[in-house]
Amino acid sequence: MTSISSAQQLGDALRAARKQLGLTQPQLALAAGVGVRFIVDLEAGKPTVRLENVLRVIDALGGELQLSGLPTAEADHATEGSGHDA
Repeated sequence: MTSISSAQQLGDALRAARKQLGLTQPQLALAAGVGVRFIVDLEAGKPTVRLENVLRVIDALGGELQLSGLPTAEADHATEGSGHDA
């Protein structure tokens, strides 16, 4: 698993995955349903890309987004009825 803490690291990781799969930027854009310009900006680490489209690209590459170090949704639901504000 790759740890990502910046837009640039995300772009670098997605570029590496695309190249490992032998895809061009236009091929990935078509597979993800986004424009080529979006792929270019994403791989360049542009911090204002749309999350929905980022998730499409990750899915088109066969990946998934996982969050670690955060409370789980199950823990959040368990405290909702306890009267404590998170």
